[in-house]
Amino acid sequence: MQQENKVSAFTLGVFIFLGLTMLGYLLASAAIEYKQYDRTIKVKGLSEQEYNADIVLWPIQFIAAGNDLESLYISIEKNTTKIKDFLTDRGITIEEISFSAPAISDKSAQQYGNSGQYEYRYSATQTVTVYSTQIASIRKIMAALSELGKQGIVFVGDNYQTQTEYIFTRLNDIKPAMIEEATRKAREVAEKFALDSDSKLGKIKKASQGQFSIRSRDKNNPHIKLVRVVSTIEYYLSD
Repeated sequence: MQQENKVSAFTLGVFIFLGLTMLGYLLASAAIEYKQYDRTIKVKGLSEQEYNADIVLWPIQFIAAGNDLESLYISIEKNTTKIKDFLTDRGITIEEISFSAPAISDKSAQQYGNSGQYEYRYSATQTVTVYSTQIASIRKIMAALSELGKQGIVFVGDNYQTQTEYIFTRLNDIKPAMIEEATRKAREVAEKFALDSDSKLGKIKKASQGQFSIRSRDKNNPHIKLVRVVSTIEYYLSD
């Protein structure tokens, strides 16, 4: 009986030993496999394209001055009509033109300053705004605006309110192709790194598209927009 117990204990010990050995092997394999999956590389892919703007917002602002308020309003109306005719004669539709109410300033009503040193009591500012998709035509008309200056219209320039704005509205149309390009370039970088490090490129672990940015290509060509996006992608590496 005692001999049988010794055999059973020995057999049980052998099975426990084999079980622990197998468990240790499995744990070691799992650790090695986990470590392999933990090897990653993070790369960035850039897509940058130039596109023409499709909308132009052109504010044309002029000033007038005088001592008689009624005469000043008449002068503003005449100059506004001249600008309107100038634009429509060159192909701009009346629907593309808007007119703001004139802003009148009365110097005698100002609280500060020496009221006896001004030549004209009233000054007025009027803005005519063009909102159009005819980018090329508008840019040609801008260059010819000096013709109205020769007729006595005093234009205001070089301030925030008179800056011409070029707008690009087709971002949703170009997004898929640019994201695809950025992703492809990121993979090319990752594959080159994997080749140089004697590794194999695996699946994507994490990806971030990044934000699209739109800006003028340069200050002399604000109607040409530079659209840019950077994708960040993390890949697994294996031996």
